[in-house]
Amino acid sequence: MNRPTILVTGASGFVGGALCRKLSELGTYCTRAGLRKPGAVLPSGVPSAVVGELDGATDWAPVLDGVDVVVHTAARVHVMKDTASDSLAEFRKVNVDGTLHLARQAAAAGVRRFIFISSIKVNGESSTPGQPFHADQEPAPRDAYGISKLEAEQGLYQLARATDMEVVVIRPVLVYGPGVKANFQSMMRWVLCGVPLPFGAVDNRRSLVSVDNLVNLIITCIDHPRAANQTFLASDGEDVSLTQLLRQLGVALGRPARLLPVPRQALLLAARALGRRDLAQRLFGSLQVDIGKNHQLLGWVPPLTLKQGLAITARSYLENRHL
Repeated sequence: MNRPTILVTGASGFVGGALCRKLSELGTYCTRAGLRKPGAVLPSGVPSAVVGELDGATDWAPVLDGVDVVVHTAARVHVMKDTASDSLAEFRKVNVDGTLHLARQAAAAGVRRFIFISSIKVNGESSTPGQPFHADQEPAPRDAYGISKLEAEQGLYQLARATDMEVVVIRPVLVYGPGVKANFQSMMRWVLCGVPLPFGAVDNRRSLVSVDNLVNLIITCIDHPRAANQTFLASDGEDVSLTQLLRQLGVALGRPARLLPVPRQALLLAARALGRRDLAQRLFGSLQVDIGKNHQLLGWVPPLTLKQGLAITARSYLENRHL
């Protein structure tokens, strides 16, 4: 029996790279990588092709022949300080035009399923504590990135209705794991260095997802018949406050977090005064998701707990921080 062939776009990225490694390790699939530029380090035996920039003119023919499933992780990602004069146009060029152009070529090439890695920002920027986002509720994106991801989702579902290709949409929350960068890496560095942090009284609720759990969900959606033309949210199934997260990171790193109980309102005022309103929302706001649909339709539960995911992430950080 021939092994299904999986094309992973964005294979040099955080999620795409982890997915390629896991698929290669399983040996159940033939994995192929589509890259924007050469130089990516891929697992042994994973062929790749450079397709160039992702937009409405990209030629995917070199990597689509014989592909059964496309997992599209490549995107123009959300950035805290976007300098583009027309941010939405730039996001649309990659996340909407590039995605739908690939999907149309995939459908024409006979690809049976297209898995799109979207974003929780399609649901919105924050949730009310105790009222988590659900996969099938009305979307409410607030920024250009979230709007572009929603428009891509809508275009994919239109394509699915017009062709034989199935679509699966996965919206992850904040993804962490070995090699994570940005704010999550900064938090580990602060804790490890023993920096006193004024976050000892932040009682928000955030959902996170380890890259291993996200990859496991993606692989589940490759073959599961009930995943067809469905949207799923991705998280570890546990919610924590910023204070709890830093304490758990301290345990994982072997260095207790030094937390000062500064009132949340004072932190928000300071952040606004410094022009860091977006960062404050990420740190102090709540964003919870309900992944009950994943279990109901797919029988999927996260294989790793938050504690296990943080331990793996911390161990990798300690082993590689001086490299």
